[in-house]
Amino acid sequence: MFQLNNLTSLVKKRKRVGRGGSRGGTSGKGHKGQKARTSGTVSPGFEGGQMPIHRRLPKRGFNNKNFKKVFELVSLERLEKSFNDGDHVTKDLLIEKGIIKGRSNTLIKVLGGFKLTKKLTIAADAFTKSANESISNVGGKTEITLK
Repeated sequence: MFQLNNLTSLVKKRKRVGRGGSRGGTSGKGHKGQKARTSGTVSPGFEGGQMPIHRRLPKRGFNNKNFKKVFELVSLERLEKSFNDGDHVTKDLLIEKGIIKGRSNTLIKVLGGFKLTKKLTIAADAFTKSANESISNVGGKTEITLK
């Protein structure tokens, strides 16, 4: 009969190593050494005091990560919804309206793919060809602020 006092375990209990008992003095941990101690673990890449391979091998090549320009992308569709006809769109206004995150080194790129209906003057660091065409077709202006 199925009762709380005679339930069988569904999973096998794992063996707890290093607790004494029938294994003798070493308790299944071998003889002495760092890994036989309590919390005796070795970090990955540790080679017993020998200079690790990631430090022995020379570092080669050039990484341009520090100089990479990262652009915040803004679509014309988003600008159409957020601004009125004749507005002057700047980085500060975009941050204020929550369209982009306000970081000091943020570069802005305006993406096209949308037919703009409002006449906007947009100051940004870069424009796609389709965005440039769409803005000029309506009579708006683009100002490139990238130095």
